[in-house]
Amino acid sequence: MPLKPQDLLVALQIALPAFRDGGWTYSRLASGLGMSDSEANEAARRAVDAGLLAAGEGRSAKPAAVRSALLEFIGHGVRYAFYAQPGATTRGVPTAYSAPPLDGLVAVSAGDALVWPDAEGDDRGQALEPLYPSVPGAARRDAALHETLSLVDAVRVGRARERELAMKELRARIADG
Repeated sequence: MPLKPQDLLVALQIALPAFRDGGWTYSRLASGLGMSDSEANEAARRAVDAGLLAAGEGRSAKPAAVRSALLEFIGHGVRYAFYAQPGATTRGVPTAYSAPPLDGLVAVSAGDALVWPDAEGDDRGQALEPLYPSVPGAARRDAALHETLSLVDAVRVGRARERELAMKELRARIADG
């Protein structure tokens, strides 16, 4: 079964420190990501099948991130599998090099800012389709997830320098963090 963008979203959330201990529930995961429990469960299953997550031992065990595989996929495959093109100017939530932590490292003119389209967003920029429709809301609720997804977007649409900076940050957050 092919990997879907929401599978990467679920795998990234599970890779972040708040979910690493395995003490989370699918209900909590789904609620935080703005999807149903069954969508979160199916996304995790596909991520396990793809090797981005490792299945937990036992019936009640939760999957855990395979951090090296996740970083390899982001670094070498995400911009091809889930490519994105900036669109028309809109209101939304900053992403890629327009959001922390890259916004302090990459100079971006106002016309080149990137945002996930969102009626509740405070920023304006070129529209960038998020990995999953609920990403802007999930990002507003969880700053660590917002930064991680913004880094993934920098890999999806950035030039070589932005991709390199984003991967350095992602390695620190996923591999070490």
